[in-house]
Amino acid sequence: MSESDAGGPRAGGDETGYTPDPNRWHALWVTLVAGFMSLLDVTIVAVALPTIQRGLGATPAQVQWVVSGYALSFALALVTAGRLGDALDRRRIFLLALSAFTLFSAACGAAPDIALLVAARLAQGLAAGFMAPQNSALIQQMFRGAERGRAFGFFGATVGISSAAGPLTGGAILALAGSADGWRWIFFVNVPIGVLAVLLGLRLLPRVERSGRGSVDVPGVVLLGLGVLAVMYPLVQADAGGLGRLWWLFPVGAVLLVFFIRRQYRLVARGAQPLLDPRLFSTVRGYAVGAGVGTLYFVGFSGVWLVFALFFQRGLDFTPLQSGLAVTPFALGSAAAAVMSGRLVDRFGRVLTVCGLSAVILGLGTTALLLWLVSDDAARWAAAPALFAAGIGGGFVVSPNITMTLREVPVRMAGAAGGALQTGQRLGAAVGTAALPGIYYLVLGDTDHYRTALLAALGVALVGMTASLALAVTDWLRDRGAEAAQRRCPEEVANSPVHSRQS
Repeated sequence: MSESDAGGPRAGGDETGYTPDPNRWHALWVTLVAGFMSLLDVTIVAVALPTIQRGLGATPAQVQWVVSGYALSFALALVTAGRLGDALDRRRIFLLALSAFTLFSAACGAAPDIALLVAARLAQGLAAGFMAPQNSALIQQMFRGAERGRAFGFFGATVGISSAAGPLTGGAILALAGSADGWRWIFFVNVPIGVLAVLLGLRLLPRVERSGRGSVDVPGVVLLGLGVLAVMYPLVQADAGGLGRLWWLFPVGAVLLVFFIRRQYRLVARGAQPLLDPRLFSTVRGYAVGAGVGTLYFVGFSGVWLVFALFFQRGLDFTPLQSGLAVTPFALGSAAAAVMSGRLVDRFGRVLTVCGLSAVILGLGTTALLLWLVSDDAARWAAAPALFAAGIGGGFVVSPNITMTLREVPVRMAGAAGGALQTGQRLGAAVGTAALPGIYYLVLGDTDHYRTALLAALGVALVGMTASLALAVTDWLRDRGAEAAQRRCPEEVANSPVHSRQS
């Protein structure tokens, strides 16, 4: 499909014929700003839920959908949106989704009642889900070699900071805008930023010449969508007893996803275009391991911030702004490390993820113990160094893992690959945000002790991160073994089936 619109630079669309675009670094910042807004909106609203509930006269179950509805529709769109970007035009889909995200942000801020707010949040999440896989795909399209590692470093910093900075940003907006209708500005602030990003994107984002319009596996879209919905719906309804009432949806979702995978294999065997090519997991070096590492990490990483917000605001009577400031050291450490790790990933590879996960586990474990031991007055300061160390570790997890997971994916499959990677992360995040607060409330109900509840919830988060570390260590040791074997017998290894498959 040839682009007929006037204006905008052009870039090579695949591994061959690549010509560096002179605007690629400026274009990167457009995608990062858009990605930051979409991911920030997953956590920024959490600190405003009490004021939204009071302002709109909503029930706790209704207001919970302001958070969970966004996360659900976000996850449902990712793989399909990525495939559409690969098949059609990821630049146009990105700009349309960004425009829709901006429009629905304004609708959220202006919502007169809880029903319209939830509807606008569902639409906003859907737009974010269509936008997100185009981010990573555009990076793969615009950059090659060491530059791609640096670009993914910035992207990883965006992912890490947006999740950790949500509570602080939400608290700051509420403090500045007031407690009555201040929550509306959490959504309105997206509007001028989104409009500016759309205008810059029209000018800077690269176009790609395409020879023909790709096909999309519509039955696959339905199977995958229903499967992800069945798995995620009980999780997003966890606060309303969804895990107990809707447990039967988990096996239903598993069956639907099995049928989806079998269909994708059949399409590949016939030479047709699958929605998600299963060869990504079997033949693209690092993709399957990276997706697993990311999913397990986000089980612990995402739920931690809700637990901290509950502990600081309800246990220690912090304001939303004070609660956000208490976890800011993590965001600062993550930002610094993520940018740096993008420059180091080509040199050190998987060992960066191993070291980063180890630092996160040690830092959060130390944080939990300190907050359990120190007095209320000392809590806001005592844990800051440990959180900063954990943030540095987090910066060496997300960015290198994204780079190593996607760097050998062909550009023509970049959207679907990025969508599948982020779907795994969203599923992990859904598990974490459902399980960790649930464990916190369960222990709090039994003990009536906020510190014990925090220690229990963070302990479960560390279990997920430890599983991610085990997978990363296994991959690192396998790579070291392959490198040692290649040094001993380079010709034999080069001709081996495993090496050929990875290459």
